[in-house]
Amino acid sequence: MALEVTSGVIATLLDEAARAAPAECCGLLLGRGERIETVRPAANVAADPRRHFEIDPAALFAAHREARAGGPAIVGYYHSHPNDHPLPSATDCEHASGDGRAWAIVAGGEVRFWRDGDQGFEALSYSPVDG
Repeated sequence: MALEVTSGVIATLLDEAARAAPAECCGLLLGRGERIETVRPAANVAADPRRHFEIDPAALFAAHREARAGGPAIVGYYHSHPNDHPLPSATDCEHASGDGRAWAIVAGGEVRFWRDGDQGFEALSYSPVDG
């Protein structure tokens, strides 16, 4: 099944990655079901944000609270690879949780989506939608 991703989400992801370089940007993908409707940037609190990312836990907690109150769900996460390709790195694979959520990886002016599943990352196709 393909994700539905608004054109605004793709533009925001590319902009966030460019703005954060040479550090990695990161944040949350919000929406409903398999539709990503918005991006919520988060502070990268990793010890070395030029080589790793760690989403600020406060941003995660806030998004979970908002979802429980009827807001958009956390469909997944995103981060950039400023000097690499939009593929899951060895570190990404080590830290994957297998929770089934989508990951967007931004690199080289491109966004690719992945499903964090029980067997590792699986490439996801997406269809752009208005919004």
